[in-house]
Order: sequence, then C-alpha cells, then structure tokens
Amino acid sequence: MTLPKIRSTTVLAVRRGDNVVIGADGQVSFGNTIMKATAKKVRRIGDDKVLVGFAGSAADGMTLVDRLDTKLRELRGNLRRAAVELAKDWRSDRALRKLEAMLVVADREVLYVVSGAGDVIEPDDGVCAIGSGGPYALAAARALVQKTTLSPRETVETALGIAGDICVFTNRNLVIEELGHA
Repeated sequence: MTLPKIRSTTVLAVRRGDNVVIGADGQVSFGNTIMKATAKKVRRIGDDKVLVGFAGSAADGMTLVDRLDTKLRELRGNLRRAAVELAKDWRSDRALRKLEAMLVVADREVLYVVSGAGDVIEPDDGVCAIGSGGPYALAAARALVQKTTLSPRETVETALGIAGDICVFTNRNLVIEELGHA
C-alpha cells in the first residue's frame, strides 16, 4: 500500500541590505486532507542570529534544523561554513540522505537554499522560496521587490498571501521571523 504524499509549506525569504525576513504558511497536507493549519516551520537558531525555514517532512526538517544549529555552535556562528558542512553531511551520510526536506537559512550577511543533493545556493536577488507554493511566492516576491518599495516583511506577507490564494497546499496562517531593522 502506498501512502499519500505529505505536502507541506511555502517558505519565502527576502533580503534587503542586512534586513532579512523568512516566512512560511502553517498548512500540512496528507493527500487531500489538511492535517494541520498552524504548523511552525520557521525558527531562530544560533543564539537567535540565524533564521531557518523548512519544507517537506516535518520530522526531517526539524532534524536538519537541529543539525544546522549544532554546526553553527561548532563553527562559532559562521553560517556559510555551517550550511556547507550540513549539505556535505546530508549528501554523504546514509541515514541523512533519506531525509525529505529543504531549508532556507539566513543571517545578516547571507541567504541560502540548502538541499540534500549537496546544494547550497545563494540567490542573486536576495529572494528565494521552497515548498509546494514556492514558485508562486517566489514570482510574487520578485515582482514586488522589483516594482515596489515594500519592506522585506511586507513583501513576504504579501507574496505568501498570493501563494496561499493559488496553491492548495498553502494557507494564510503565517509565521514570520525577521533579522535587522523593521
């Protein structure tokens, strides 16, 4: 018997200068059923100096967030090195390789998408998104960044709202975290 695929989340990050915001919706879907509407998929780690959002399996995402936090502590808060080390471990470790999630991570200096394929990708324009509604949120956020003067927080709120109106696996129960000025 094949279980229905768990689909969860839209995570969006927007950076302008040293102000970075990561937001995510709260929906977790199991097949055609909404299992939870208020999941928290964005966290602060690394002594509250790093934001991380995850999409995919919740348990896998939380495992990766914990491992990234450990790497940050070992590497004295160096997010660039911690993200690369996590991606290397994720790709090469037999148990970690089976984890089904993706991460968006940011501090005041860098913003990355991290995957189990060994990817550590820094977006050119300070905007990235993952998850079921990621392409919708990404398109909306890029348009807003290019054509408006909205703050990163306003951009994330608006773009996630648009994704929630389009993607059936995304809702409008948002968790948003911010580093930098308001």
